[in-house]
Amino acid sequence: MAIVLGRPGVDGLGEAVGVLREWQSDGAPMQLHPGDLGWFWRSGAEATAAAVRTWSRDGRILGVGLLDGPGLLRLTIAPDAQRDEELAQQLLEDVTEPERDVLPEGRVNIEAPMGAMVQDLLSEDGWNADEPWTPLRRDLAERVDDPGMRIEVVGPERAHVFAAVHRAAFDGSRFTDERWHAMAGGLPYADARCLLAYDDRGIAVASVTVWSAGPGRPGLLEPMGVHRDHRRNGYGAAITLAAAAALRQLGSSSAIVCTPSSSIGAVATYESAGFQPRPEVRDRTSCRRRH
Repeated sequence: MAIVLGRPGVDGLGEAVGVLREWQSDGAPMQLHPGDLGWFWRSGAEATAAAVRTWSRDGRILGVGLLDGPGLLRLTIAPDAQRDEELAQQLLEDVTEPERDVLPEGRVNIEAPMGAMVQDLLSEDGWNADEPWTPLRRDLAERVDDPGMRIEVVGPERAHVFAAVHRAAFDGSRFTDERWHAMAGGLPYADARCLLAYDDRGIAVASVTVWSAGPGRPGLLEPMGVHRDHRRNGYGAAITLAAAAALRQLGSSSAIVCTPSSSIGAVATYESAGFQPRPEVRDRTSCRRRH
């Protein structure tokens, strides 16, 4: 059967989220997580559907991609199809032909599981390795230490506080309480939590969102940030501990996160919260297009 490139639409997002849940495992390489779609959902269900691509054979989804910003495709593949030559060749053709409506003209990036055959084909086709990222993982079999701060699980009535801390943690962020409500209304948020950390004066100083993929599977931190006026006080490590504890409560087997390797402070923060770095990963990047 031929590989079919699809755009699932809003009604098909549930199936895409479902297969992403199934594909998560502690032994898998860092890959697209249902929480990545959940965080994108802050732009609404229609925008999320417009950004998702699927690759299927005989009605079964073998690949899911998220267009996460201009020119970036975050792609993952079913565990038993990562060395599928037909799928890899189809993926290569679809991402290198702009008329396939996957990636545009110009400089583009692809994030794909390390070890997948599509990585080999992209390299052979002249796609270069981009800047390194560091995945980190914390096993959740054992109890997580208390973070030593007041931690609040965010509900609708505190969405505006969460949004304000997020904007203060990430330069250029346009996150609002309206976007929080859109995200919280998305399918992946049924197994997610937003947390706020408060200092001794009762000021919200750090935020994180955690996404479960179901019991016994890795959960994702995306995103975690500390208010720019309250950094270098250990709040990042504290809320990361709280995030790990929340994922453990949700039944996750481990907590995972990925950050640019150049962000030495971020890597150190996660390590101080008991996360162990894993081998670096790199996107593939290209400016060359076929015609």
